[in-house]
Amino acid sequence: MGEAIGEILPLAVGVALSPIPIIAIILMLGTPRARSNAPAFALGWLLGLTIAGGVMLAISSGRAQEDGSDPATWVSALKLALGVLFVLLAARTWHGRPRGGEEAPMPKWMRVIDRFTAMRSLVFGVVLSAVNPKNLALTVAAAAAIGQTGISTGEEIGALAVFIAIASLTILAPVVLYFALGARAAALLDDVKEWMVAHNAAIMTVLFLVLGVKLIGDAIAGLS
Repeated sequence: MGEAIGEILPLAVGVALSPIPIIAIILMLGTPRARSNAPAFALGWLLGLTIAGGVMLAISSGRAQEDGSDPATWVSALKLALGVLFVLLAARTWHGRPRGGEEAPMPKWMRVIDRFTAMRSLVFGVVLSAVNPKNLALTVAAAAAIGQTGISTGEEIGALAVFIAIASLTILAPVVLYFALGARAAALLDDVKEWMVAHNAAIMTVLFLVLGVKLIGDAIAGLS
C-alpha cells in the first residue's frame, strides 16, 4: 500500500491545488445560504472523486487480474498520453494568460453563485471534481496507478481513500474554518480567493507542467 500512496501523492496534490473549485467554495461561504450550500458542494466534490476513482480502480484492477502480474504497459501508455496532454495545457495556459494589467476573465457562474440551492451546489461539486478534465485525468491516473501495484482490494480502497482525502483538503478546510471561526474566517478566505484569482494562470501552468513531466517520467520508466 505504501507504494500505491507514493504513486498517487503528487496526483492528489494536483487535484487539491485547483484554483477554480477553491474560489467556488470560498464564494459560497460568503452567500446567505453558506451553511447549506458549502457542505453540499463539499459532499458533491467527495462523491465525484469517489465515483470517478472507484470506476477506474475497478477497471484497472480487473485488467491487472486478466493480464497477470504485469499490467504496466497500458498504464504507462495512459500516463504518457496524460503527461503530454498536461504539458500542452501548460503551454496553452501560459500563452493565454492576462497581460499588461489585464484582469483574468471569470466564469459566469461566479455572478450567480449566491442563487445556488443546496442541490445545485452538490451537482456543481460533482462537476468540478469528476467532470472537470484536469481533475478527471488526475483521478484516472491515480486509480490506474493504484490498480497496477497488485495490492489487495482492501489496500486499493485504502489508497484511493487517501487520494480522495488529500485531493479534498483545500475544499474541506475552508468549510471547517467557516464553521469553526465564523466571521473571523472571512478575511482570511477572501485573501486566498483574491490571490488565486490574480494568479490562476501561473498556478495552473506550473501544475500542468510539473504533473505532465512527472507522468511522462513515470511512463518512460514503466515502458523501458
